[in-house]
Amino acid sequence: MKIKKWSRWLASGVFAAVILAGVAAMAQQAPSTIDAQDKTDGVYRAIGLGLAAALAVSFSVIGAGYAVGRIGSAAVGALVEKPELLPRTILFVALAEGLAVLGFAFAMMLLQKI
Repeated sequence: MKIKKWSRWLASGVFAAVILAGVAAMAQQAPSTIDAQDKTDGVYRAIGLGLAAALAVSFSVIGAGYAVGRIGSAAVGALVEKPELLPRTILFVALAEGLAVLGFAFAMMLLQKI
């Protein structure tokens, strides 16, 4: 049985969301009464937040690159036939590029918690 392309992308997106949720859960600091344990928890929390921020940026940039590639090639094909569609195609490409900006903003919010 063949797996369709969209189902592979959906499965990889769900997998990425599970990984990000796990990393964010690791980044939560558990209350502790020992000073040395508090320092160790702070280090692990910083590592977890840094990893979550890196994953947020990398997955969003990969997704945005894929979307811009697909939309850009379709936009060029449409512009060959109808040049008056230029503003509409620029809008679609900008919406796809917004994925990368949102990933960057999410990473900055995570890094503010360190």
